[in-house]
Amino acid sequence: MQTIAERLDSARKGIDQAANSAHRPPNSVKLLAVSKTKPVSDIIEAYEAGQRMFGENYVQEGVEKVQELSNLDNIEWHMIGPIQSNKTKVVAEHFDWVQSVDREKIARRLNEQRPESLPPLNVCIQVNVDDEDSKSGVSLSELASLVEFVSSQERLCLRGLMAIPKANPDDEQQRQTLSKLKELFDHYHTSLSNFDTLSVGMSSDMVEAIHHGSTMVRVGTAIFGKRDYPNR
Repeated sequence: MQTIAERLDSARKGIDQAANSAHRPPNSVKLLAVSKTKPVSDIIEAYEAGQRMFGENYVQEGVEKVQELSNLDNIEWHMIGPIQSNKTKVVAEHFDWVQSVDREKIARRLNEQRPESLPPLNVCIQVNVDDEDSKSGVSLSELASLVEFVSSQERLCLRGLMAIPKANPDDEQQRQTLSKLKELFDHYHTSLSNFDTLSVGMSSDMVEAIHHGSTMVRVGTAIFGKRDYPNR
């Protein structure tokens, strides 16, 4: 059975190979290790293998991990799951990034509740690119106004877009979705400073996402193994 360090190495090699085949520089795609439901010991093992960026989906679980591992240097915590308005304060106080901002109310509260002692909170806007009822994310028609709003918030730094494309698409559908995301990203990347992140791609669609300009892929099971989901 492979160790977490070995799986991390495989994931990084897969990213580098995909970037190389897309004629992109080897360090142009970052790896976010999705550690939801996994114990702190697994995160420490990944950290000791050189991983610094970790993604959490559940606010309470994530905050507890951030607090427990606050002694680790240069660790970077990303909230990638949906946020209810009553949870924005602890997210603003503990996380370095929030990738799941999808409405003004959440952005406003994160901005107001980000402590002055911390740098501005890095934010990605989650886009519901395939217009799925089951998914969070701002609709394409409302994206421009949310970009404008987040950009105006002093304690937020708008870094880019995040998306979770439709599961198991056919090849043409996948290409259309990823091409649309790249088009949106390029539009804002050229007009906004700090807008440098396109967070899309997981284990199953990582290669295609990288070929379509992803700058950050979110990988969980391929690093930490299968998850046990407790009742929440």
